[in-house]
Amino acid sequence: MRVAIDIRRAGNFGYGTYVRNIVNQFARTDSGTEYLLIGQQHHLQQFDPLPDNFKLLECTAEPGSFHTHMYLPFLLRQHDVDILHVPWLYAPAIVLSRLVITVHDLTDVLAPLVGDTPLVQTGRIFFARRALNRADRILAVSHSSKRELARAFDVPEEKIEVIYNALDERFLREPMPADADRILERHAVTDPFVLYAGNIKPQKNLPRLIEAFAVAKADLRDHPEYSRLKLLLIGDSAEEHSDLRRAVLRSRLEGEVRFLGFVPHEVMRVFYSRARAFLFPSLYEGFGLPPLEAMAHGTPVLTSSVSSLPEVFADAALLVNPENIFEIARGIRQILTEDVTREALVRRGHDLVQKYSWEHSAGQVREVYRSVFASPPARK
Repeated sequence: MRVAIDIRRAGNFGYGTYVRNIVNQFARTDSGTEYLLIGQQHHLQQFDPLPDNFKLLECTAEPGSFHTHMYLPFLLRQHDVDILHVPWLYAPAIVLSRLVITVHDLTDVLAPLVGDTPLVQTGRIFFARRALNRADRILAVSHSSKRELARAFDVPEEKIEVIYNALDERFLREPMPADADRILERHAVTDPFVLYAGNIKPQKNLPRLIEAFAVAKADLRDHPEYSRLKLLLIGDSAEEHSDLRRAVLRSRLEGEVRFLGFVPHEVMRVFYSRARAFLFPSLYEGFGLPPLEAMAHGTPVLTSSVSSLPEVFADAALLVNPENIFEIARGIRQILTEDVTREALVRRGHDLVQKYSWEHSAGQVREVYRSVFASPPARK
């Protein structure tokens, strides 16, 4: 069996975590399949050393580009690929091999990006529908995502397999930086803080988080430990997100909310481990990796009671209504000041991290390959 996997987003958050860990597991456990990795030489740096049954299929085109739609089918045909696995929603318009797609969420399809024209959004939905119809099997990262796929695109549920994500192995095998205090000092972080990490998109609900933090901070202004509490946001640059700046000004939190932008992996580990709580009141998630990463560092998590988050985190996180600022604020106070709640969340979070395994998930993906390879290809 010859399987091609698109690795061109191996360096990204989310997509990258999925691709890196699935491929690394295949490399350790499957010597009988020939894997062709679609990308460039620099993408291979994201993986562990790969055995001889892994080969690079050089492709310089960007995912979703016109060049991809034109060139990739030719490349697959040339190398006699049996299965193409695209670890995100958009597959080439023409695929002559069997096709497996992993859908992490439907954000970009159902919620137009800022600045997109109606024509661009219509095209995005068209190509998403075409890919889903053409796919022999679709992998969803939660049952919530599976239901949404079936509802939004009329995909038969029997065509969708739920395979959960897991903690990035880098968090399990790499030691914590020995100079954690110095790292915080370099970022001028000296006060207690609560943390958000992830990209800055409307569904992440950050304006409400900022307003809820203002309410919680006002209630804690005389607290001996938390009177100087800060909110740190790590991920994308906030320069283009004026709504967040306005939320800070409106809440009179200048100097109390800090946007740190992107930080390297080892630095991210320090912030996870030193945060007093991890706050993730997202309106929509396919799975939600950052809360799992925070739990792995012994940090209690507050997240939303909507979308896939109750399914994935259950009682290991404090669940709140993400549309209610005062409920988020109450949750922040509770997680900071109630020792029994904190200890329970830390303990349950540790147990939950062990529940999800890339070894198990990669085994499930491999079984999907075998099932698809043994069946007639979809033709739509």
